[in-house]
Amino acid sequence: MTQFRAGELDALVSTTVIEVGVDVPNATVMVILDATRFGIAQLHQLRGRVGRGAAKSFCWLVGEAKTPDGEARLEALVRSTDGFELAEVDLDLRGEGTIMGERQKGQNDLKLASLRRDREWVVTAREIAIEILDADPELVKHELLAEEVDLFLKADDIDFLMKS
Repeated sequence: MTQFRAGELDALVSTTVIEVGVDVPNATVMVILDATRFGIAQLHQLRGRVGRGAAKSFCWLVGEAKTPDGEARLEALVRSTDGFELAEVDLDLRGEGTIMGERQKGQNDLKLASLRRDREWVVTAREIAIEILDADPELVKHELLAEEVDLFLKADDIDFLMKS
């Protein structure tokens, strides 16, 4: 690695461990084999290892997407270098996961809403919930709401919510 940084070597072959701490401005080409095996975030991080200097840089993603999601991941990376945009594509492809559980991907546990699609409504609902709880923390004046909360949330869920 020292020789590569110093420009004594023109090529470096590595596993994905190369991603950690590599900052070589004269690195201009990267080829990622079996790119479909990696997620959007990891591919975005890997490709960020080249193009740090003034010279034009290239990153080739090699692999055949065997699923529509795999193809969409690669297309997103070809289309954008914006990490936030790629994170949104990743969220769309992988799913939101559960709100009150540990599952961080897949179908969400909301019946009618989507955190991403209905972001404006989620923000509004959160603001209203905060107002209600600030004024009535025990929901004494909101008995029906208290009953719904009791039906929906388990004790562990309530503890989880109170931590954050």
